[in-house]
Amino acid sequence: MHVVIRPRVLYFGTPVVLISTVNEDGSANLSPMSSVWWIGQSCMLGLDETSKTTENIARTGECVVNLPSSEMVDAVDRLALLTGSKRVPPHKLQKKYRYEPDKFRAAGLTAWPSDEVAAPRVAECPIQLEARVDRIHPFAEEGSGVVAIDARIVRVHVEEKLLMSSNPRYIDPDKWDPLIMKFLEFYGGGQNVHPSRLAEGWGAPSRTDGVGMDPGRLSA
Repeated sequence: MHVVIRPRVLYFGTPVVLISTVNEDGSANLSPMSSVWWIGQSCMLGLDETSKTTENIARTGECVVNLPSSEMVDAVDRLALLTGSKRVPPHKLQKKYRYEPDKFRAAGLTAWPSDEVAAPRVAECPIQLEARVDRIHPFAEEGSGVVAIDARIVRVHVEEKLLMSSNPRYIDPDKWDPLIMKFLEFYGGGQNVHPSRLAEGWGAPSRTDGVGMDPGRLSA
């Protein structure tokens, strides 16, 4: 039996990614987000227009989209409620975000050089996608504060152990266990794998039915 509801977000589960970019001073910024999807050799990133990640992407035209496994949930959660913006936007101050200049250190992760872009890769992520930006679009209704970034993947790095033994061009789905976010909660292998600091910051109850804000806006 179906019922009609009006959830605040339509967020039924997408992969968590860590987007690495380069700041004006040459240092690296790292932000978790999960409003992302792929088609062909491109991906679409839904980002808060006030975030440092969006600012860096608009300025440099590039980034790295790093895909953590579910085993990396601790590191990802350590990045929640951190921003690379020295002047924290008011809507993030309300949610107790704080400025952190070295988010790789804060997360306990390692920056590795990329081949095609200046932004570093996250060494611990099993999949790393170097990308260049083709277009940035306003998204949803006017004043939503969200942009959609059309990024073209220019190089793919994959841990060798994830590849199919019969065809090393392909990733074996049985070996790859991505970290998933469903309504602000972390999932891996179909199970809730870690409490979410992000959910706490946005006042979302455990196992929310969709009450809360779109995680795509939470990139920092």
